[in-house]
Amino acid sequence: MGQQFSEIKDKHQVFIEQQKIFFVGTATQDSRVNVSPKGMDSFRVLSKNRIIWLNVTGSGNETAAHVQTCSRMTIMFAAFEGNPVILRLYGHAKAIHMNDAEWEPLMRHFEPIAGARQIFDMQVDLVQSSCGMSVPYFDYRDDRSSLVEWADKKGDEGLKDYWKQKNQQSLDGIDTHILEKNT
Repeated sequence: MGQQFSEIKDKHQVFIEQQKIFFVGTATQDSRVNVSPKGMDSFRVLSKNRIIWLNVTGSGNETAAHVQTCSRMTIMFAAFEGNPVILRLYGHAKAIHMNDAEWEPLMRHFEPIAGARQIFDMQVDLVQSSCGMSVPYFDYRDDRSSLVEWADKKGDEGLKDYWKQKNQQSLDGIDTHILEKNT
């Protein structure tokens, strides 16, 4: 049975910390809805109503484009082992870039990782749990190393060139401002 909460409870935080993957959903008023899977030990609960997650370089940059126009964000966790649970965090987020004053203090919550490009700082205003009885079991084997290896090989200048080519606009033409905020 679904339940709603105004904050992240201790049991929610324990569940979140056990998960290897989460999904982020964003959209503007008139853009496509973007849902992205995330992993790599990139999620932290800072308080009952505040989370951060580290975003690494990928083929698109939809989330960063969306939150600059419409700060709404939904994060979903689903149990692929153990008890069936789906947990959603609803709130408003902002993108923190390397040139922002908040970058260094927030980055201390994570291990350094090649390809890091934003930290999303989200104020949570609703937590919803529901059963995940239709979610199948999946066994976690390991994190993939491909992205980190790729980013290491590119180096700082190569990543900036990649951002210039692939990460400046969303699918709907919304600017991400990645170059001006990270170089």
